[in-house]
Amino acid sequence: MSGGRSRPGHRSAGPTLKDVAAIAGVSYRTVSNVINGGAAVSAATREKVEAAAAELGYRPQLAARQLRAGRSNLLTLSVPFLSLPYFAQLAHAIVSAAERVGYDVVVDETHGDPERELRAASGYGTLLTDGVLLSPMSLDDGQLAEARRRARPVPLVVLGERIRGARVDRVVVDSVLSSRDATAHLISSGRRSLGFLGAVPDASIGAAAADLRLEGFRLALREAGLEPDPRQLLEVSSWDPASPDGDYSREEGHARVLALLERGPLEIDALVCANDLLAIGALRAFREAGVAVPDRVAVVGWDDSPESAFAAPALTSIAPDLHEIARLAVASVLRLVEDPASPPRVEQAPYRLVARASAP
Repeated sequence: MSGGRSRPGHRSAGPTLKDVAAIAGVSYRTVSNVINGGAAVSAATREKVEAAAAELGYRPQLAARQLRAGRSNLLTLSVPFLSLPYFAQLAHAIVSAAERVGYDVVVDETHGDPERELRAASGYGTLLTDGVLLSPMSLDDGQLAEARRRARPVPLVVLGERIRGARVDRVVVDSVLSSRDATAHLISSGRRSLGFLGAVPDASIGAAAADLRLEGFRLALREAGLEPDPRQLLEVSSWDPASPDGDYSREEGHARVLALLERGPLEIDALVCANDLLAIGALRAFREAGVAVPDRVAVVGWDDSPESAFAAPALTSIAPDLHEIARLAVASVLRLVEDPASPPRVEQAPYRLVARASAP
């Protein structure tokens, strides 16, 4: 037996409180009080119990203790794609925020699959978790509301703007205003013929964020007295759940811009992209075609992913405050842990425009 000597009758599952009690020469209840912080025991007795536990290699059955207390000190984060830089960074920020308040985090990657998202929204059923942080890509408000009616009583916080009507706690970054600011930045630099990369088919998974960013793009154009040209709204191809990045990949951005360039002379002088990966793919397509960025066309993204600063040229991007998103999300779910009847809130995290060489 690792960490101690074998004892007659010891079970292969590992030493128990009774085993510790037998070696320490005390009662089972005394060992329980030492291990679980129950009634006061003398220093000498505590030392005997701790020495016996060390000799046997005893480890408290933490899961059982937590179950009895009604807490696991475990949160579950459900995101579509960890391969997307935004969600990878978000997961890192949430793990750090949870750790600061004594919680661990399990991360579930759903690939935007509606059944997996429904399982998360329903509280997972078999997973002992104190709360769920869900970033949905396929669920709508009605599906989420139905899932919550059937759910275990597990606190839920929704991340992002896909869900807007259901009565649940949400943490969001304003996609309309942030996209409007990115577009206005281009217009203020003298750009007048702007395109948008990342529009999605109406029925596509993940359409919510894209629709909102497209709305912000159109809003900035209207405020500047400009009209969007439907020919310059570049749709991504149909969603493929098997793709590690879904629609919003470097490859998709590269392909959509190459298709634009093949239509004839470039008619846009700026391109607003729904995320950084699309923008980085677009930058490569322009570079391959000999289109100078930003002299001929300026490009902005959304996410401020780590590679945006190392793109060629470095990418101007909207930077959501991921640390604040994480802090708000963890605080929201723990509020619900403490007070399940607390009315739902919508928390809004800040963002900023990071100007770099692609659109100075």
